[in-house]
Amino acid sequence: MKGSINSFQSMGAVDGPGIRFVVFMQGCPLRCIYCHNPETWSLRGEEYSVDDVVRKILRYRPYFGEEGGVTVSGGEPLLQWEFVTELFQRLKAEGIHTALDTSGTGSLDGAAELLAYTDLVLCDLKFSTEEEYREYCRGSLAQVLSFLKLTEQMRIPLWIRHVVVPGLTDGAPSISRITEMAEEHANLCKFERLPFEKLCISKYEALGIPFLL
Repeated sequence: MKGSINSFQSMGAVDGPGIRFVVFMQGCPLRCIYCHNPETWSLRGEEYSVDDVVRKILRYRPYFGEEGGVTVSGGEPLLQWEFVTELFQRLKAEGIHTALDTSGTGSLDGAAELLAYTDLVLCDLKFSTEEEYREYCRGSLAQVLSFLKLTEQMRIPLWIRHVVVPGLTDGAPSISRITEMAEEHANLCKFERLPFEKLCISKYEALGIPFLL
């Protein structure tokens, strides 16, 4: 099986516990107003087989130590859940810790198959209302909450991340609602509030896409 991949990072330090090999999948159905990686929106990317990716990862295995492993990010990895599931199956057979970095958007049936081989989920909780999700992400809060509930039912350790955007999500009511949503999940291990950044502006300029913030 082959997957469309944007890039690899061999020594990731902020994508889960320990030192991690990060696979950035290509393709995302969302158009978040503050997206940091617009180059991953299209499904068109370089194709790699699962064997190709496993070979790359195993070269860096000595750096993982006791806490590290592999994180698959994006884009949105659930768009290519079949590929990621096969990859995680192979990694689990090698005794490598697997983490899924996702927006929680995609097939819940596919997500359930993938989560069976997932040691940790990192999920973005972007906004606190359905209306904000539709306006600023072209997504659905209900879909994300369904995914989070699935991780809870399957007892997958969960990190929830939220980008605090000035003028959009930095108000006390929004922060409180997001925090309450996160803390409702019994499998929550960490809740991170991340700062809004504009380092991605050069990417938008190169792609000829306006950066709305």
